[in-house]
Amino acid sequence: MKIKKGDTVQVLSGNDKGKTGEVLEVMPKSEKVIVKGVNIRKKHVKPRKQGEEGGIIPIECAIPNGKVNVVCSKCGKATKIGYIIENDKKVRVCKKCGAKLK
Repeated sequence: MKIKKGDTVQVLSGNDKGKTGEVLEVMPKSEKVIVKGVNIRKKHVKPRKQGEEGGIIPIECAIPNGKVNVVCSKCGKATKIGYIIENDKKVRVCKKCGAKLK
């Protein structure tokens, strides 16, 4: 997967189209990502311990990584990721402007 934890991504389709957020978790086996503030669902939680509160809490759910693109820090646009080899290491680059990504 080309998307890493901590990347800023933009959602390309679905109910949250156009929203941007930081990647909180990457799941390579299922090819899904969890993005902060995107695809929020309500979860009903029971109190498990004495003094703990139950209720309805909002939780970010996973979305397929094909529905998000990384936002380039230099040009500020959602872009695909390319790779170049520099000193025997693969470096991620923006396909639009060629800037190196973290």
